[in-house]
Amino acid sequence: MSQWMSLETPTGRIQAWRATPPIPPKGALVVVQEIFGVNRHIRHVCDTFAAHGYMAIAPAFFDHFEHGVELEYDAEGVARGKALVDRLGFDRALEDVHAAAIVVQEAGKVGVVGYCWGGSVAFLANTRLSMPAVSYYGARTAPFLDEQLDAPMLFHFGDHDASIPTGTIDLHRSKQPTAELHVYPAGHGFNCDQRADYDEASATLALDRTLSFFQRTLRPAY
Repeated sequence: MSQWMSLETPTGRIQAWRATPPIPPKGALVVVQEIFGVNRHIRHVCDTFAAHGYMAIAPAFFDHFEHGVELEYDAEGVARGKALVDRLGFDRALEDVHAAAIVVQEAGKVGVVGYCWGGSVAFLANTRLSMPAVSYYGARTAPFLDEQLDAPMLFHFGDHDASIPTGTIDLHRSKQPTAELHVYPAGHGFNCDQRADYDEASATLALDRTLSFFQRTLRPAY
């Protein structure tokens, strides 16, 4: 079952999309959006993880400013989305991630997976909130790569991503040698079927690796 819910955060109440698995959960995931809001794609991502046995929750970060923001994958949407995430800031985003993690922790250990801007938030949730994290093409992570990982980490990148050149990917490898990292023959946003750079084969392989990662890292200790 999937539905909107109200989420209390340190700086106010926002909405979150919550997807509940049809089986006893294997754990829980906080899903961090791209710059386009908790749109149909991100809701589908949550539903996919739920179908694989994870409680999934995606905070609607932009609700702090305007309710129900869902932007198009065009120049106008990119410009507005960038302005909104810059206004939000990483510290406030991490507060929302933490609030969401508390809500779903009844399902077991909690990890985080993020896409685009959300990929950088996921990395910071690892270093600052000690959450096992998967980052899909996080273009804003490079300035933070000197931060120390505090949980298992997985990076996904596209080999043809103009926003994350090969040198930046190499920097991730050198600065975070303990992280798992994969590069795909695809561009930025290859996981999203609403984008021109969507690559089904790369998205499927990345999902398989993500599920394997969380199966290992969110497994109960007993």
